[in-house]
Amino acid sequence: MIATIGEALVDLIEQADGRFEACLGGSVCNFTQALAMQDVPTTYLSPLSHDKFGTQFSELLLKKGVTLATGMRSTCPTSLAIVSLDQQGSPTYAFHREAVADRDITADQLIASLPLPCTLLHTGGLALVPADLDKILATIGTAASRGTLISIDANLRPIAVKERSNYIAGVKRALQQAHIVKVSDEDLEVLGLGDATVQELAAALFEESSVQLIALTRGAAGATLITRKRHVAMATPDKLKVIDTVGAGDCFQAGLIAYLEHADKLTSASCLGQLDQALLQAALQHAVAAASINIMRTGCDPATWEQTTAFSKSQFKFQQ
Repeated sequence: MIATIGEALVDLIEQADGRFEACLGGSVCNFTQALAMQDVPTTYLSPLSHDKFGTQFSELLLKKGVTLATGMRSTCPTSLAIVSLDQQGSPTYAFHREAVADRDITADQLIASLPLPCTLLHTGGLALVPADLDKILATIGTAASRGTLISIDANLRPIAVKERSNYIAGVKRALQQAHIVKVSDEDLEVLGLGDATVQELAAALFEESSVQLIALTRGAAGATLITRKRHVAMATPDKLKVIDTVGAGDCFQAGLIAYLEHADKLTSASCLGQLDQALLQAALQHAVAAASINIMRTGCDPATWEQTTAFSKSQFKFQQ
């Protein structure tokens, strides 16, 4: 079983005529449903609201095959994000995150809700804001002590916090405790690593950390997987009809984790560290395929394992 902690928020996405359409989203919630769609047993640990959006989230996740760790609904409202899209379909966000449902849980409650056994615990995004960091670190620390692998998607959103420097420092602390880290080119800019080479990025994230696998996404420029021994890179397929990029990174990470799970490579940190070139290439191809399918759909609309595998076989060539 893989467990997830983090935001379930409603994206109010700007339309061409200026109206905003409500779409269920949030980085971790997107990842959660995308992973379940990839035939991986998945449990969502964060609470959902008692409001209408919370009911819609519950119905969506259950329909996708996700297990909800708690049947109790929070009396707090669902998070909101105002999403504006540029001409390339890339989103910018404004967040409404005070006293919201997915934050309405303590460290003790999160730890108590961890499934047994738990192969991997995934978090990141808005779950790493300073006010919530201690309970996240406590939860992932307990999970790791039980042999659970930790996956973190940095997915930095400095616009959502008041104290940028504290936020960035906290995210770095969390990343040090992860075994799998995902960062985007936008994350690297916030972390002060915007001009870093693959080798410099590896040095920065592997040093004094538990990290065994780094996933770097660069939008249309493709993606790279990096271990302490090797790395592979791959371009995004040509001529994709991009609708928008909402949820693309979440689907990428879900595709990556799903491939590793199906390949029985999430057994230990040392197993991750020993991934060979062929396995890394195959995992990266599957992850990029999952993201590619999503960007040809509106909002976050993850593909199934079968759809991703078929698309992967038809579209990609490895680039090292």
